[in-house]
Amino acid sequence: MTGYAEARLLPRGWAHLALQFAVWFGFYAAYQAARGAADRGVAEAFWNGTLVIEAENKVRMLVEPAVQDFVERSDLLVAVTSYTYWLSQFAVVGFALLWVYFRHHERFADFRNWLIGANLVGLLGYVLMPTAPPRMFPEWGFSDTLAERSSLSHDSGLISFAANPFAAMPSLHAMDALIVGIVMASVCRSVVARILWLVWPGWVTFAVMGTGNHYWLDCAAGFAIALFVAAFLFRGHLRRVLSFVA
Repeated sequence: MTGYAEARLLPRGWAHLALQFAVWFGFYAAYQAARGAADRGVAEAFWNGTLVIEAENKVRMLVEPAVQDFVERSDLLVAVTSYTYWLSQFAVVGFALLWVYFRHHERFADFRNWLIGANLVGLLGYVLMPTAPPRMFPEWGFSDTLAERSSLSHDSGLISFAANPFAAMPSLHAMDALIVGIVMASVCRSVVARILWLVWPGWVTFAVMGTGNHYWLDCAAGFAIALFVAAFLFRGHLRRVLSFVA
């Protein structure tokens, strides 16, 4: 009976579950390596940040200061966008992975591979193009919402050690939110839950812009990477769908 109960609880046993945790700790090690590489290019990071700002300004789409101003007029919005920023990338992604692992295990491998593949491409972007986030450019009208209005900021405790200060381009927050939103919407039965998960990427984009941590171009780049990696990983599925339609 014990073995039967364990099989129902753990789709492929404790060893397989432990392996999944090891994979994510490995990804964290890769993240720290990319952080170290980006930290060595401070001048380059500020130059790249300026290029992003000027590109948005040139096409009259430098909207982030207005978004921040809107957020900072409301203590409630400051609180919920701050929590979204801190929790969306690791806590929500972790919850989604565990949910799919235990409740929709047949979808787990594709979900995990999509996240890992997209994040590795994103980390490569950090190494090749370290970019200072909006909050580091007050002269352009940006502010550091987390430092000024939140009890938790990038200078707090372990965050200052673990966080990558020049990881604006691309936005892994937006990228992961799109992947999680699509997968979770596809496995949820409730219409309300599906709608909420489909809205999730847009909300995260609003939150990371509203707290001064990402440009909209960062988020667009994150979305593009997620879709590119999906097209590469699932090209076989796409071919089958297209052949069926034809």
